[in-house]
Amino acid sequence: MAEDGLVVKAPKVLILSAPGTNCAVETSNAFSDLGARPEIVGLHLFKEKRVRLLDYDIFVIPGGFSYGDEISAGKILAAQVKLHIGDLKNFIRMGRPVIGICNGFQVLVKAGVLPFSPSCEQSASLITNDSGRFENRWVHLRINTQNPSLFFRGLPEMIELPVAHGEGKLVLRSPKQLEDLKRNRSIAMQYVSDDGKIAPYPANPNGSVFNIAALTNPEGNCLGMMPHPERYTKNYQHPNWTRQTFQKQAFGLAILKNAVDYCRG
Repeated sequence: MAEDGLVVKAPKVLILSAPGTNCAVETSNAFSDLGARPEIVGLHLFKEKRVRLLDYDIFVIPGGFSYGDEISAGKILAAQVKLHIGDLKNFIRMGRPVIGICNGFQVLVKAGVLPFSPSCEQSASLITNDSGRFENRWVHLRINTQNPSLFFRGLPEMIELPVAHGEGKLVLRSPKQLEDLKRNRSIAMQYVSDDGKIAPYPANPNGSVFNIAALTNPEGNCLGMMPHPERYTKNYQHPNWTRQTFQKQAFGLAILKNAVDYCRG
């Protein structure tokens, strides 16, 4: 919903594109299916001041390998976002939905947006998987029902989504920071075994602290997640779709739909 209380019938979605991003089209297709108006916008348009973030209702940083993940995954794009998208803090403060997916999560973390910090100082990182390999498979996830995120409204506590990353291990500055994340309910999802229990590899594909798969700001409108919702927007995309009985909807699409519905009021 717009900040003036007017209902947005077809929310405008800005999907950021930079050299190396490769999931923008799938993300755009998902939002189109939901009746939104997605636009894939190159970062250079922000540099040239031809685009204004506040003209949009939803902001997405999609997956991929921005700038070849040189230095570290998402680091260069994070610096570019901080330098050229100055409206991002206001966008989040106004309650508009922001989602960083995989490489987008890495960008939000390395830009200091997540975990939430008023000063936007980086206090965490996403580093090389403990397995030392690129993990490309489906994982079981448990949604934190105490988290206030608008993205997970109406979803069951247990879902499955695909992951595809080589640097997805979330590390924090200190044990105290983990306690802060628990206290302010910013942990949105955790990797779990098929029976819903916290478990090590392979249930946790990367070794993230406390099996964290997704974080939000305390208000819940800014989400960073390693799994790919845009890769599960049709039931038949699930590898067991003809036999499984517990998943009756494409949960990736449901996550994005919640953002669209939120803007529609």
